[in-house]
Formats: sequence, structure tokens, C-alpha cells
Amino acid sequence: MAAINSSPAIAAIAVIGKHDNPLHISLFPPHLESEFSMQSLVYSCLDIFSLRAQSKTLDQDLGLLQAIDERLAAYGWLTNTGIKFIIVVDMMGRPPAPDEDKRKFPPILGLRDADLKPAFRAVQTAYIHLMLNPFYSPDDRTPLQIANYGGKSPEITSKKFIDELQRIGKAWAPGVTTI
Repeated sequence: MAAINSSPAIAAIAVIGKHDNPLHISLFPPHLESEFSMQSLVYSCLDIFSLRAQSKTLDQDLGLLQAIDERLAAYGWLTNTGIKFIIVVDMMGRPPAPDEDKRKFPPILGLRDADLKPAFRAVQTAYIHLMLNPFYSPDDRTPLQIANYGGKSPEITSKKFIDELQRIGKAWAPGVTTI
């Protein structure tokens, strides 16, 4: 278990296609071994995207989608093209660095939706750069079309994009204004 005065950290970043197909999920320590549970969490968040779409006009920043327990919370962001970003935050996160003055940084008991905006903007920027790559070809087929042709759901395999998501996940902390 993390120290009481640990700082929240990103546990996972998911990129979901406009047809609710997962394009990429990055996991961060200590959740590297919990890929199945993170996938389940991401899929349950898609239901919340759908419910909010039925009830009102969606804003780009959906804020808190669901709190799983006192430790994990999922936040959502929707692009104009229907691509969804989900960031799962571990409230017990990473412990403070040994040289960090614990008196200067009191424990964080919650997050504001605005705390994750820099991370979402950075993920969106990384995704835009991926789309601008002339060698990347996004697959706009629906899951039914993919199944009918015996293919598998497209995934993002760009090393540069994956490395950028890893950098974002490691660089984010509450109160960071740019990543």
C-alpha cells in the first residue's frame, strides 16, 4: 500500500475509437499487471459516454466518469471526431520522492476535473500528431465491418505515440499546468 502522503498518479490512459473499439491502452506502475481489470474499467466507462450522450449535449471534457473505489477514478474526454480518451487515476499513486519536503506538499484528498485537463490536452495533441503522420492510416471501419471481413480491431502501434503517452502518464501530477 502506498504511503499516506503519496501523490495521485495516472494508472492508465486509453484511446477509444469512434465505434467504441479500443485503439490503445497504456498502463503505469503499479498497475502493469492489471491489464484485464483496466480494460473492464474502460469498457464500463463507454457506457457512461453513451448515457451522457443521450441525456445532453456532450462537452469535450466529461470530467469524472466513475469512481471505482477510494483508490481508482476514471475521467473522460471526447474529441470532435468521436475519439474518446479515458484516464484512470490512482489516488494512492506514487509515493513522494525521498528528497521531497513533505511539509510543503500536504496529501491530496481529491481531484478537480481541471487537474486532468493538461493531461487530456497532451493526449489529444499526441493523437493529432499521429493523425498527421502520412504513414499512419486510421481504420474507420465499424466493428461489424471488421468482423465480416475476418479482420481484427485496429490498434495504434506507433512507438512514438506510445512513448508520448508514457511520458504524459509519468509527467502528470495534480497542479501541473502543462505537460
